[in-house]
Amino acid sequence: MLIVYAPAIPAHPYSQCGSHRASPSPFSPSERIRLVRNHLTRKRHVLAVLALLLLSACAPGQGPEEPAAAGSEGDGAANLPGEIVIGATLPLTGEESRIGGFYREGYELAFELENEDGGLQVGDQTVPVQLELLDDTTNQATAVSLAERLITQDNVNALLGTYSTSLVEAQSTAAEQNQIPYVNGGGAATSIYERGYQWIFGNLAPIELLAETEMEWIEEQQEAGNLPKPAKIAVVWENTSHGKDFQKGITEFVEASEGDYEIVMDESFELNGRDFSALLSEVKASGADLFMVDAHLPDYITMQRQYTTAGLCHDVITYGARGPEPDARDALGEEAVSYILSAVWWNAQLGDEGINKEFVDAFTAKYDKEPEWYHAVSYEAARALFTAIQNAGSVEPEAVRDALANLEMESLLPGGSLTFPEESGFQAQYPFVVQQNMPEGESPIIYPEDTATGEGVAPNPNCDQA
Repeated sequence: MLIVYAPAIPAHPYSQCGSHRASPSPFSPSERIRLVRNHLTRKRHVLAVLALLLLSACAPGQGPEEPAAAGSEGDGAANLPGEIVIGATLPLTGEESRIGGFYREGYELAFELENEDGGLQVGDQTVPVQLELLDDTTNQATAVSLAERLITQDNVNALLGTYSTSLVEAQSTAAEQNQIPYVNGGGAATSIYERGYQWIFGNLAPIELLAETEMEWIEEQQEAGNLPKPAKIAVVWENTSHGKDFQKGITEFVEASEGDYEIVMDESFELNGRDFSALLSEVKASGADLFMVDAHLPDYITMQRQYTTAGLCHDVITYGARGPEPDARDALGEEAVSYILSAVWWNAQLGDEGINKEFVDAFTAKYDKEPEWYHAVSYEAARALFTAIQNAGSVEPEAVRDALANLEMESLLPGGSLTFPEESGFQAQYPFVVQQNMPEGESPIIYPEDTATGEGVAPNPNCDQA
């Protein structure tokens, strides 16, 4: 493995890529899930037809076998390198270095396990696969420049993405311009996938769906009489595409609820804040019942510390996908994070058998800790790229790109299958799981019911002591 610390480099202009920008998706998160199911059904029909054609082609008396055409699987396999090299950058230093380290662990485990049996099975050859990983220092310009270096100088066969919406959104433009497959598990904002790009694939389901899933659990608690109706909501979101998607998901749910909710505060904040006192004063003055925030880990820790110091408490508290991280528990203490709600792309409690168990066991054996969702989605991004290369029978960029577009892979992620539907700009669509921190240090899955490992609590019992 190659790890490089790279200084910030000026951004490269990609003016020609602007012409690819597409209109925002007209589909709601729930409609996108329906579209994915239809997409998979159509794909199965296509595969059935192809199978019949194959059987027909192989029947006796059909004449001599034609030689493989240039660019076919046979041609690609014949031109395989002695080693397949996958490039990637991650924020190993800078503001996102902690999570960047988690993604590195997921990537490295995937490569290690794949190479245990010699590497990727491409056609009739087994080829080792190597990760060339660089440090983008949590800097957009550096992430773009290093991606270009990996493509044009190091001649990698494909790219795995970096972490965080802002970095992925910038870096993916380099992959699109150079027409090289780019699979990421670090960018969930729909703006990444609404540009009409053809080479970018994301395995994080959209943030709008995250917000909608949390609101569905809240609605259940309202129906059970545990939360007020109508409920007043303070929506606070980071000023990024990620945060805007969260705000949009809540707003659309509220608008469709016919008076069950009222948004009494709708405010954004800048990333990596140090003082949220003015914002929290507005939250207190709003009289909200529900405090719903979208934040990355550093801002979650800072804001929640100031929230508890100010003596605030709400019937429901969420920081979007953040909540149970050990770093937060260590920094804030168990009491300060108890009953915080979060919706995530994966949880180790999703299954104790099959590929989920294999992943958890392998990760625990290697790193002596339980994996978090960051590890799972980075691991799955690598697996998706490996599977596409094997399905393509080639490392030729167009062949791998087409294999990704048609991928249907058994997955750790909720729903058990990973696809990249064209209808959503090649962003994966699958249900989130909602979890809640408990005072004893556990964070059981509480929604949806078919995956729940515990029962959620509402209203927040801490408010009785406030």
